[in-house]
Amino acid sequence: MKTTLDRFRSRIGEFWWYSIILFMAMRSADLLNLFVGVWLVPKFISPDELGAVLPLASFAALLATPVSAFAMSFMKEITSLATAKEFGKMKALLSGVFAAALVFLMLSILLSRIAMPFFMDSIRISEGSLGILILASGFIGAFAPVYVNALQGLKKFRELSLLHVLCAPVRLLTMLVAMPFRPLSGYFAGQSASPAANIALSVFFLRRELAVKADAYWRRPAVKRFLVLFLLILAYQLSAAMLGFAEQTVFRRNLPNAETAAFYMLTRFSDILGFVSGVLLAVLFPYTAEAAERGESLRPLVIKTAAAIIAAGILLSSFFAIAGKWILAVLPGGETNALFAWALPALTGINILFQLQCLYTNTEASAARFGFLKWWIPLNLILPFALLWISPSSIASLIAYLALAAAAKFAFSLCGFLSSASRSQRTAP
Repeated sequence: MKTTLDRFRSRIGEFWWYSIILFMAMRSADLLNLFVGVWLVPKFISPDELGAVLPLASFAALLATPVSAFAMSFMKEITSLATAKEFGKMKALLSGVFAAALVFLMLSILLSRIAMPFFMDSIRISEGSLGILILASGFIGAFAPVYVNALQGLKKFRELSLLHVLCAPVRLLTMLVAMPFRPLSGYFAGQSASPAANIALSVFFLRRELAVKADAYWRRPAVKRFLVLFLLILAYQLSAAMLGFAEQTVFRRNLPNAETAAFYMLTRFSDILGFVSGVLLAVLFPYTAEAAERGESLRPLVIKTAAAIIAAGILLSSFFAIAGKWILAVLPGGETNALFAWALPALTGINILFQLQCLYTNTEASAARFGFLKWWIPLNLILPFALLWISPSSIASLIAYLALAAAAKFAFSLCGFLSSASRSQRTAP
């Protein structure tokens, strides 16, 4: 059996081998997460509040964007340190990132104290204890990838697989205990519990690498290089987080409560495509980073990954076109949500374009190429005006806006990819 698996592994290559392993592990976790999203959450949270889940999550993501950008900056750096086996520097880097994260936390608390009451009132939700839990879920969720990225950069895909299998039940159990008492608060408590467990397990899996003595790392050249990379990634993520926050807030304010609740349910299914692309991007990042370091073309890996995303999206969209109405009808709030089943294939198609854009931008970031920011930031600043012009007041007009935004980003990504591929061919020996 082992010989057969080894033969199969050598035949398909390390990238696809670990993609399959991580995919299986993440899918077992996603079965629990899917149960939470499509049954547990709508069962306990009333339709009047269910549509506020996505705006609240986008607000948490916006507050945590600096930490998230730090994590992505660290991902590129840790890949380089891991390749060179410089674990002493990696330990020093982790210590510095942790200290910076505490500073970002203090700033986020101050910002949330000012903005939270106005935001909660605008989306028709009473604050209560939600503020602290929203901040915790955003911050811990953004900080967890710092350690997960270390595992990823070191290509510890077995440990990553175990991480996904063990952390999903923590989220589910926390919600099962808390949501019957305070539904929205219980939801965000669960959102905080899973990444907290993620951090604890990641530190355990990194215990050998972190057992070494820390080497000097934060010298002026390293600080300058890291700061430039962080600012570029921050610009990349902050513009997207601001757009996402504006979109979800406008959707909640403009649409009736019943339709925002239905939109939440629809996106739980259309976002299933992210289960596939998330695995591929997680495995892809260290490989493209290393290939870029060696001056190799990233095109073969990107094309194969894009083909897998498109194929999965088409299959998923076709399935929803046939069975979407029946699936929605048997879930909590099914009578109302099933009326919008027609939107499921469309939202899944839009998500295909979105995931392909993520593939391009993440690959470019892994190679420390940020030329795409020349169109990325202006586009994210322009799209809110398109949002105000369309001013979606129904799911149909909301889908029209999302299709416009996804098509624009995909078109720029495709042009950028073809341009970079052309430059690579011209510079090839």
